[in-house]
Amino acid sequence: MIIGEQKPLDEIKQMIADYHKVLILGCGTCVTVCFAGGEKEVGILASALRMVTKLEGQGKEFLEATVQRQCEYEYNQEVADLVREADAVLSLACGIGVQTVNEQFPETITLPGLNTSFLGQPVEQGVWDERCQVCGNCILDKTAGICPIARCSKSLFNGPCGGSKNGRCEIDPEVACAWQLIYDRLKALGRLELMTEIQPAKDWSTSRDGGPRKIVREDLRL
Repeated sequence: MIIGEQKPLDEIKQMIADYHKVLILGCGTCVTVCFAGGEKEVGILASALRMVTKLEGQGKEFLEATVQRQCEYEYNQEVADLVREADAVLSLACGIGVQTVNEQFPETITLPGLNTSFLGQPVEQGVWDERCQVCGNCILDKTAGICPIARCSKSLFNGPCGGSKNGRCEIDPEVACAWQLIYDRLKALGRLELMTEIQPAKDWSTSRDGGPRKIVREDLRL
């Protein structure tokens, strides 16, 4: 899922400084699960902004709403009247949601209240680890379901570097060596022969280096 973190309050205050009526708009999916931009976070942020702007003598008004997914027009349409009523929208969605609302309601500026961090997996309560860099050319079949691009600090394709020690990455002893994890998993599965296959240089044209990506499902088009 997409992981995000709320921007510092001072940065948000500066961002909305020129607007009187601000709609704080939450998103009910990924950022709700990672406790960054759901209905609860909308309420907390709205209360904090009301308090701090009042103490500073600013007469700002804050509206609150949360939609199921800001990345889809149909859900945003539910708050169309609130968006048009506001001078600005402060989105607590990922960057995709911010851009979607901006495109859907071009007459009202939508601002980012979160920093979109990575695609991650919840490993325990309140902890998410990066698991995917959406490179567009998945090789998890060759690496026992462990991504060397996202989980190896150097994104190595053909085994570990010389810096790992006792199964830990040289950048931080708290970080597991991805290739140690891959080796252990392949051994447990009886597929160690996959370690001997040389992977060609990564074709980054399927990733962000190839420009903005687009997928068109022809089988779903009428």
